[in-house]
Formats: sequence, structure tokens, C-alpha cells
Amino acid sequence: MAVKAFPFPGFRVLLVLICCAALFGCGATRARRKPSIEFTLVPEAHNGGPSLTEAIEGRVAGAAPTDRLVLYALSGVWWLQATPDRPFTAIRADSTWSRRIHLGVVYAALLVDSRYRPPATIDTLPEQGGPILAVATVPGTSVPTSPFLLQFSGYQWEVRQTSPGEGAYDRKNVWTDKKGFLHLRITGRPGQWVNGEVKLSRSLGYGSYRFVVEDVAHLEPSAIFGISGGDDQGRREVNLQVSRWGQAEDSNAQFIVQPWDVPANSVRFSAPSGTLIDWIKWEPARITFRTLRESKPVAEHVFTSGVPAAGSERFHIALYVYDHSPHPMQDEAEIVLESFEFLP
Repeated sequence: MAVKAFPFPGFRVLLVLICCAALFGCGATRARRKPSIEFTLVPEAHNGGPSLTEAIEGRVAGAAPTDRLVLYALSGVWWLQATPDRPFTAIRADSTWSRRIHLGVVYAALLVDSRYRPPATIDTLPEQGGPILAVATVPGTSVPTSPFLLQFSGYQWEVRQTSPGEGAYDRKNVWTDKKGFLHLRITGRPGQWVNGEVKLSRSLGYGSYRFVVEDVAHLEPSAIFGISGGDDQGRREVNLQVSRWGQAEDSNAQFIVQPWDVPANSVRFSAPSGTLIDWIKWEPARITFRTLRESKPVAEHVFTSGVPAAGSERFHIALYVYDHSPHPMQDEAEIVLESFEFLP
């Protein structure tokens, strides 16, 4: 039986090296595949605010298992869309991702490796390179329909309406009764809550804003009642919020000048049961918050740093659900405002 010989002694080694080179070459080609980010669901374009959130979704191609997403929303500056315990957005095994974020006029997603540490705000998005593997942006979607309007305490208010889905807002959850009182409701069931919100149809500027609100102490830890206002670019906001943010043992109210994560920018207190008067006096470089019950002070604080300037701001009143609560919302909720008064 004849045995076929190799042309020269080193041929066998050369053949193995060629095969290995081909295999590693293919692997390198796969590793060098350029990552990309796609948006499949985009929130509406809005100047934003802490009470305005919607879902954003998409998918990623060419990501490694340890890569993560960093999301930003543009509202004056780029704001990191994160919670203290979740600065990154995970990519699922099927390469999709989703998250509820605060609104902006443009949205950005950065694919990053484990070296990247995202800042809370940035003026300009970083470019691709180093720990930043891909950058994608998308403008917020427009809402072509005319706003639904109602009258409350002699002022015209726009009622927020969004597409059905988790965290949606429905104009049916806002109405005035025969006394002229304003009602805000959270309706639905666990995992499918629908919120209520109104905002003034025009800017009122500096002055005193007075809200008479019936009992807020009954709200579940995951419910949020908020009154907010800010400058015309949405860069800074002030808020009066009633919520325990999912922590049943926490105080249930706070005064805030954004950004909230600066320790000096928030003051927490306990809002008692019964009818309360929430009073906000907004002046240049100064804002005073005061909450009273039966004319007796409950809490008061004056901020003189980071106070937004008056512009085209419009105050919002909202009742909505905190999505990241360790104690999920169980029942529907309602808040009643007896009156609103503005004095320039």
C-alpha cells in the first residue's frame, strides 16, 4: 500500500499554522464587529421634569456580555437617566433594552464597557472611543393632538394625555367637581397604573403660589403627589412632593430645588393628615416653601442657591406612581385640591 508523502518535512507544521491563522482571523473579525444602538420606542419631546416619565426601548448589536448602556435626556443639559442604585441600563440576553426615563427634547444611549463612570449631567455628549463603544441619539416624538383643557380656580390648565401602557397618563384621571375642586387619580392595577397630571396653560412668573390640598397622609409609599415649576429651558426645577419613595418608614414630604441629589437642595418633613395649605413664594434668587395645617406651620424652608429664574415656566400638579419601589403600589389613589391662588 502506497503512502502519500508531504512535499517537504515542515509542510505539516505549516498547514497547522495556516488553519490556526484562519480560525483566529475569523475570531478577530467577529471581535472587531462595530457595535451599534437602535431605538425601537421613543418618548415624546418635552422640557422634562421629575414628574414626567415614559418608557424608552431599543436593541444593541455587537455588544460584549459585560457591556452596558448609559442613557441621557437633553433638557437644557444632558441629564443621566438613572436612580442611585441603577446608574446603568442592562442589555438583555436577546440584545434588547428598556427603561423608564424622565423626558427631554433629545435622547441619547451610550454603549460602554466596565471602565466608564457616567457623570450626572454633561453639556455635550462624549464621542466614541476608549470605554465608549457606541453613541446614538434620537429626537423625542411630537404630540400633534391639541391639549385637553379644564378650568380650575379661575385658571386654564392643560391635562396630560399619553399613549396607553405602563406609567401612562390619562385625561380621564383629572376632573373638577360641582364645587370646583380639582381631582387627580391613579387608576388601574399593579404593574399597569395610569396617572393624572395638569399644568398651567401659561407662565405666571415670580409671585406667591398657594394650593389648598385635602388629606395626603393616606397615600401609599409608592404614590407621589407633586407640585413643580421651573425655568423656560427645563434646566432647573423646584418641587413640593408628597411621597415616601417606596420606603414605608420615611417622612412623607419634601421641598426641593433641583438637582435633588445635592444634600442642601432638599428638606424632608412629615405632612400630617387633614387639609393642608402649600405655599410657594418665588422671587429672584430666592424661593420659600411653607406647609400649614389649620393656619399652623408644619414645615418651612428658604432656598437661596440654585433657584431658577422666571421665564416661560408653567407649574405642574401631578399624582403618579414611583416605578422603582420595594413596596409596589397596591390600590388606586386620589388627591383633591380645593383651590389655587396666585399673587404676583
